[in-house]
Amino acid sequence: MTDTRRAGQSGWNDRTPPTRAWKGRAGRGREALRAEQDRAAGGRQGRYVRLDDERYALASVELKVLPNTRRIRAYLRWSDKGRSPTRYLGPVDNDTRAANLVAGWERAVEKGLVGARPAPQGSWASSEAVRSSMRGNRGKDTGPELRLRSLLHRDGLRYRVSTRPLPELRRTADLVFTKARVAVFVDGCFWHGCAEHHRPATNRNPEFWRDKIEVNRSRDEETNRRLSEAGWTVIRVWEHEDPVDAAQRVIAVVRGQ
Repeated sequence: MTDTRRAGQSGWNDRTPPTRAWKGRAGRGREALRAEQDRAAGGRQGRYVRLDDERYALASVELKVLPNTRRIRAYLRWSDKGRSPTRYLGPVDNDTRAANLVAGWERAVEKGLVGARPAPQGSWASSEAVRSSMRGNRGKDTGPELRLRSLLHRDGLRYRVSTRPLPELRRTADLVFTKARVAVFVDGCFWHGCAEHHRPATNRNPEFWRDKIEVNRSRDEETNRRLSEAGWTVIRVWEHEDPVDAAQRVIAVVRGQ
């Protein structure tokens, strides 16, 4: 667990949880709700419940506050032949709905309830994870970024989200500490060419994907250089990194330790 406290340590013992911590905004469409769940789960590829040897269902995390209680509870829900099975995941107690959804998905992973769906037979993508990553690449509010933000906020740090450190430079950092002049980028392993986890495409258009990743790497290096020349410290966090370790690294730099 990295983003919430264990059961029995709820932070709402003396008051009802604020609606921002569990209730979504009214009037949002289906696509917005799907995107919210994708971000919290770290990508759609991790949201599948296995029903049997051949069938998978896309699950969602639901947050509820039961009557006469002061605790937010997370549930995993999916559809199967007209039914809506539900599994209780546990209590969550972060200050925002986004962070509590992340915590709920972490519980679902810990319990072994969700995972990736195998790629359909004949798919040119090497895995469902790769296909979903290419479909759902998002510029902000990914699961790893939300976990990091939650840990930093809990430690008392305040920051700007998805903004340009230098207004004249068209490069957006995931977290910006303006006073300390620190810019944090949370990089996806596929798109930024992680040496540990990136696997080059081999089935179709391998040259295109190789060139695409190399361009991204070169752009990252240029961004680091230009921000450094302007007096900024750049911290890059891979999505596979332990969020607690990454948070401690950021805290040390921002506070000059």
